[in-house]
Amino acid sequence: MLKNPIPKVTNNKQFRAIGIVNGIFVPHDNKQINRGFLTDNKGEKIETVVLGKALSLLKKHIDLKKSYFWIVYPKNKNTHNLHLQVAGIWEPYQLNDFPNNSSKTNFAKLLEELDLKDNYFSVRGELVFVNIQKKEIVIKICPASKLKNSKNKNFKLVLKGELSLELLNSFVSLDVVRNGNSLELISYEVIEKNFSKNT
Repeated sequence: MLKNPIPKVTNNKQFRAIGIVNGIFVPHDNKQINRGFLTDNKGEKIETVVLGKALSLLKKHIDLKKSYFWIVYPKNKNTHNLHLQVAGIWEPYQLNDFPNNSSKTNFAKLLEELDLKDNYFSVRGELVFVNIQKKEIVIKICPASKLKNSKNKNFKLVLKGELSLELLNSFVSLDVVRNGNSLELISYEVIEKNFSKNT
């Protein structure tokens, strides 16, 4: 069974911001390997932090000279300073119970079978801001954490794209693609209008 790096949503109003990026992770230094850059196949660098659960995978299984598909959470303050947090590594053979019947299998094709592609992000949240001049939108994401710990704060993601002002405060599901250090809206679905008034 091929494991989907971006699982299907379990709840129609499930908040999330998750994506998959192919690249080589280069730590800033050997002592602190959880911080560094992800360099994609075009040579673009993105500031990256490896989260705890992915760090043990990184230490045990990952060859830092090789390119991998990284499962990442995006963060940004504006449309040109993307920051990634690595939550996992999508390696269908090495890290999953998937028969390795061919070392030549094309991972990009496997991703297509799952309706995904490199640099794809699934973003679901509340549309809280639209800048028509700059063609930017802001989505508020509230992590669903039972624990009231300070790490799981609400955060906002700034995307390049256009949505109608009428959709403000709606809960939307967005298909987004990374282009360099920017996230760009490809398509969207309105899940619920006037979402903030109903919560």
